[in-house]
Amino acid sequence: MSVVAGVDFGTLSVRVSIFDSKRGKLGAGVAGYPLLRRQDDPDHATQSHSDHLRALAEAVRRALADSGMEGSSVASIAMDTTGSSVIPVDDRLEPLDDYYLWCDHRAWKEAGEITRAAHDRGLEAIHWCGGIYSSEWGFAKLLHWLRHNPQKRGRFASAFEHCDMIAATLCGVTNPAMAPRSICAMGHKWMWNSALGGLPAEEFLTGVDPLLAGVRAKLDGRYATSDQIAGHLSAEWAARLGLRAGIPIPVGAFDAHWDAIGAGARLGDVVNVVGTSTCIIAESESSGLVPGVCGVVPGSVDPARIGIEAGLSATGDIFEAIARRAGVTVAELSRGIERYRAGETGLFRLTWDNGDRTVLVNPELGGVTLGWRLTHTAQDELFAALEGTAFHTRVILERMEEHGVPVRRIINGGGVPQRSPVLNRVYADVMNKPILVPKGDVTSLGSAIFAFLAAGAFRSIEEAQDALCPGHVLVAPDAAAAATYAALYPLYKKLYFAFGRRESDSIAVGDVLPALRRIAAEVRGGSIAASAAD
Repeated sequence: MSVVAGVDFGTLSVRVSIFDSKRGKLGAGVAGYPLLRRQDDPDHATQSHSDHLRALAEAVRRALADSGMEGSSVASIAMDTTGSSVIPVDDRLEPLDDYYLWCDHRAWKEAGEITRAAHDRGLEAIHWCGGIYSSEWGFAKLLHWLRHNPQKRGRFASAFEHCDMIAATLCGVTNPAMAPRSICAMGHKWMWNSALGGLPAEEFLTGVDPLLAGVRAKLDGRYATSDQIAGHLSAEWAARLGLRAGIPIPVGAFDAHWDAIGAGARLGDVVNVVGTSTCIIAESESSGLVPGVCGVVPGSVDPARIGIEAGLSATGDIFEAIARRAGVTVAELSRGIERYRAGETGLFRLTWDNGDRTVLVNPELGGVTLGWRLTHTAQDELFAALEGTAFHTRVILERMEEHGVPVRRIINGGGVPQRSPVLNRVYADVMNKPILVPKGDVTSLGSAIFAFLAAGAFRSIEEAQDALCPGHVLVAPDAAAAATYAALYPLYKKLYFAFGRRESDSIAVGDVLPALRRIAAEVRGGSIAASAAD
């Protein structure tokens, strides 16, 4: 028997769960921290390192109390975080500023410059992150910070992803050069590629902007997968957390990648980790380029396989925004939404409210709703947004399949599917495939699995999953709804590329609004349902 702590840093809170290798989850604790937005800049989203540390200490102690376990019994602690969430530090590993959170998009100009330079100079690494560098990623955020903080540049020693910064802090590391770096984080967001010599060359970086001179060397260090040990819990942080000093801490990773492990993902599975945004995680045994997909990285999910990441820049955030504008909560607005039928609203919702992460990788896009009539309600828009996120997910999964990524099972992980049976039903109908949903909340289970591996409690990820993952509920598609979505999807796909690409002004979309109205009328009259039944 072994006991570990699994930690999941989300966008608004950190959850710590205490797991027993035989009995499963024993207890959990949650603590929040503020997300710092600015009314005058919708792209701004930051968080404080000290707020993260304060919340971690609170959540660990709450989890221990909830589990009834003594901290001295915990054999390991592992942490996943949001990403790319980037923090600049000085030569003592002290923060020079707040984190640029994953959803901070201020660096969209810098991302465009990196993309153009990469293609102009034939940088091979750009193709392994989908062909377009994103404002959500590390080099763009760091360059934005360097440009806008000239008074702090002289103290800049390095920059870290949240998962690496938190591990280094708990291990008592004070020299940036000694802090391990996650291949998951650096591969997906910083163009690190072992086969290409690691990070992009100094000449490329300085060609983008001379401010990046020396940055490559400052990001050097030990790059490792999550089956490696980052270090051991320091005495100082053992006392703060109420744990035993010296326990191993594995190299961290991004929350979605470990959430996929906790959701029971195996080779051939794709996991939609649906929360404030959606991360789509898959694994493959062979590596191939997938245009528009934001990372193909060996070892980023399962250290023995190739990890593939894609996703939507906003999902739950869109549902929250629709409800907020209506003056109610999502739970209130969702009452009765299970009565909606596929396509009956006559609305199309392109869910770009936070830009497009995949497959267009365009942060300059905004949300679009088509088909409005005077009688439409906020609940109609909410249901259309559920459909829109499902359509967008289908675009991504089809792109992955076209380029050799196996999609044998689709798992809806993350917090939203646990609370929204309607979302799972819509996804099954849009994909016309069964959707698997974990039978229980698996938040922080993935981190616990890597903690167990660090403690030597299991020999493999699969062995740990067999012991700890709760299994799945299967949501089967409905034939009539799937037929409706089969008629709507080509229209959605046409709009997605017509509005989303600058060069697509010649694509005719005049047929879309009449088709939306016709299909909605047929659904309300039962025509499509009748033809599907025949």
